[in-house]
Amino acid sequence: MSIGVRARGDLAADARSRVTALVASLGTLIVKPRVAEIFEDYVLFEVAGLEPRRNAAAFLEEESGTLARILRAERGTLSEDEIQDALQATISYGVGDLSIIDYDTGFVLDPDPDEIRAVLEVANVQLLEMRFLDQELDQALQRSYALLSRQGGLRTLAPGAYTRDLDEVAELQLDSALLLERVTNALKFFGEEFPTRIYRLASQRFHLDEWAQSISRKLATIESLYQKLAARAAGRRMEALEWIVIILIALEIVFSFLPGH
Repeated sequence: MSIGVRARGDLAADARSRVTALVASLGTLIVKPRVAEIFEDYVLFEVAGLEPRRNAAAFLEEESGTLARILRAERGTLSEDEIQDALQATISYGVGDLSIIDYDTGFVLDPDPDEIRAVLEVANVQLLEMRFLDQELDQALQRSYALLSRQGGLRTLAPGAYTRDLDEVAELQLDSALLLERVTNALKFFGEEFPTRIYRLASQRFHLDEWAQSISRKLATIESLYQKLAARAAGRRMEALEWIVIILIALEIVFSFLPGH
């Protein structure tokens, strides 16, 4: 199965238009609505059954090369290392079913694959949200570094000069932390053990833990930058107060030499 560039673009445009319409229909129920530019492709090959009927384990062993080429979208013969890598995330519930989870493709041998498809959809949504959050944090870090490296001046001595900057960084930090919490806790438990195992396998294949750790490190960096900005703001306030005291003392000295004082 192959998807041309034009067909892929049409599919993405149709999906975006549907999401945009859904967001618009929800109105004020969504806080800070925005449709992200990034998206995830995931192709799932579904086979209801085999003719003649075979044991799924035997089918996997006999057709390992073909299955690996399907998952990796390769026409030529793959090496043993590549085949093992493509097929390492496999799981079965019965002797006749088989699921293989790769990073951007999957293969399901099951007459009723709805449950497996639903779990993979959720895992892909989590991956997309983490990619989006990681991108947002990169921008937040650049903005925070820019604010921290900004040179001081008379404007920075004014009351509340850093208030807007601190509020902006704090809002970015809070929004990112809340989104990470919602993403990582979206699925704590499944009703059955097998979907839980599928999700755990997909999570490992999609490197969701590594994404979460990277995001947590960036959140910690933003927290550190926020603390530095807050310390700078406090220092500027103290500096402004010192200048006010100096000016008042100077005025008092000047007025003391004026006639009538």
